[in-house]
Amino acid sequence: MPETVPEFETLRLEVHDHVATLVLDRPERLNAFTIRMWDEMRALGRSLVDDPGDIRAMVVRGEGRAFSSGLDTSVFAEGGFDSIGPGAPDRHPDPKVNTILHAQEAYNWLQDAPFVTIAAIRGFALGAGLQTALACDIRVCARGASLGLLEHKYGILPDLGGTQRLPRLVGPGKAIELITTAARIDADEALRIGLVERVVDDADLETAAAELAATIAAQPPLAVRGAKRAVHAALDGRSLGDGLVVEAEGQAVCIGSADFGEAITAFVEGRPPRYSGR
Repeated sequence: MPETVPEFETLRLEVHDHVATLVLDRPERLNAFTIRMWDEMRALGRSLVDDPGDIRAMVVRGEGRAFSSGLDTSVFAEGGFDSIGPGAPDRHPDPKVNTILHAQEAYNWLQDAPFVTIAAIRGFALGAGLQTALACDIRVCARGASLGLLEHKYGILPDLGGTQRLPRLVGPGKAIELITTAARIDADEALRIGLVERVVDDADLETAAAELAATIAAQPPLAVRGAKRAVHAALDGRSLGDGLVVEAEGQAVCIGSADFGEAITAFVEGRPPRYSGR
């Protein structure tokens, strides 16, 4: 964990053996998001993207019996979106749009981070909670969980990445159906439509997510970073040719790395490789 990351009130970050665990830590409110929580997520994300330290994979989970139930009603009591992030940089001429773009930054870094992010979903992943999981690279879900984008119930739409990330996973038709009906689905349905990658028993959730993160963290870090970047390039509107360039650029970094030599040496010597990320 970079030394510049402060202690937070609503989050907890633990790092062990190259694996970080980011805990949404408001269990008394089912880890519902507040403006303070957005600010802390944004600050943490900026720090980790700039300096990931020795983190090679991250598990994101909720403390207690829920991943996150969505927005805390205090967001509206405190003045709504107009009270988010004073001093947000101007990115759009409409102040409301600019404010929402600022709120999105609390989630975008999970996709942009130079390590793989894994959402471990238990209980509820609703609204802003599900949009947090959608921003992660991989989702592991416990049986009994309830997932949904419920924003239409409140006269709004998912604006924290949900309308963009959900169709990339389940297709546009299913995404529009889920959003416009404010549907809640269970873990098995989420797996069937491709919203999550794995479903496990609730008691096995932390272990399954941690084991997956450890497996990824044991891979060559430069290759993992390059592969993640290339896969996302395939989804951001680039042509196949442009995506192949991103793939080749990542491979060039790997071929010129010390880790490439270590992988070959370890294979010849019949031992596990010890990657340095260089």
